[in-house]
Amino acid sequence: MSEPRLTSLAHGGGCGCKLSPSVLRQILAGMPQAGLFANLMVGTETSDDAAVWRLNDHQALVATTDFFMPVVDDPFDFGQIAATNALSDVYAMGATPILALALVGMPVGQLSTATIGRILEGGASVCAAAGIPVAGGHSIDSVEPIYGLVALGLVHPDRVLTNRGARAGDVLILTKGLGVGIFSAALKQERLSPKGYAALITSTTQLNSIGAALSGMAGVHAVTDVTGFGLAGHALEMARGSGLAIEIDTTALPLLDGVEALARDGVRTGASTRNLDSYGEFLDLPTAYEAFRRDILTDPQTSGGLLISVAAEKADAVLTLAREAGFHQAEIIGRVVDGPVGLRVLGG
Repeated sequence: MSEPRLTSLAHGGGCGCKLSPSVLRQILAGMPQAGLFANLMVGTETSDDAAVWRLNDHQALVATTDFFMPVVDDPFDFGQIAATNALSDVYAMGATPILALALVGMPVGQLSTATIGRILEGGASVCAAAGIPVAGGHSIDSVEPIYGLVALGLVHPDRVLTNRGARAGDVLILTKGLGVGIFSAALKQERLSPKGYAALITSTTQLNSIGAALSGMAGVHAVTDVTGFGLAGHALEMARGSGLAIEIDTTALPLLDGVEALARDGVRTGASTRNLDSYGEFLDLPTAYEAFRRDILTDPQTSGGLLISVAAEKADAVLTLAREAGFHQAEIIGRVVDGPVGLRVLGG
């Protein structure tokens, strides 16, 4: 008997499953502050990518978890994407991963053990490429298929990268093309070409391992990875964390090949609308901003690129590092400026 498509078993897919930024802020508003823990270097205060705990004068532990429902139907590809996405949070903090634990929730009555095994194999293959083991985990029988990792890494306490260190005058570099959510929506609608699918897999399984190198580079002031809240949402988190304004040039945004045509044709995700509704007055869009450009700006990325705030005179070095590491679409997309906290979009 043939099994159902993985994406048909889930109400959402990839990082598009995340709670909207506004809902998450309401939930976290009641969280107790962690000021009593002197060794907690990064907690929940600025919506950063991972927690950081100082172990000693030379090591800090980076801890994060990420999991979601299928963004594609191939089980091995799904496992690869989920694992790559989870490890990205470690790299975004400037750390090197040391081990992972698997988080598995599967509708056992609808998926075979072989299919579930292929999901785990995909995740393990990414961890092997990152040079770490999947050292354990936890599994449950669930209504929808869910897979991800707990990921741990190490970084020198003086080299931790956060989303709150941007400085006025910095430029912003994005390392991957946008449009993963639009591609995944097109896949569900059976409108994604084989070429588009290949581009989707290539982007979402590319490890953001340059993060560890960025932590030692002069002029790199803040880093975050772009995932479910879209470029606009994660740039806004950086602006809030740094207490500054960010300007993005919409005409400079790198896009995965074929995304613009799909977006112009109205392909979008429900998460894109939830994201937009969450930004409120902190997002300033140009008058008569084209709808397809807005959808790209708010498009939830799964295993997206790094957003890097770097001193303008050091930007070429960061671009060279990224492009030599295979991030061929890395581009300067904006800048950090003084002014009221928020995100201003220019052009378009």
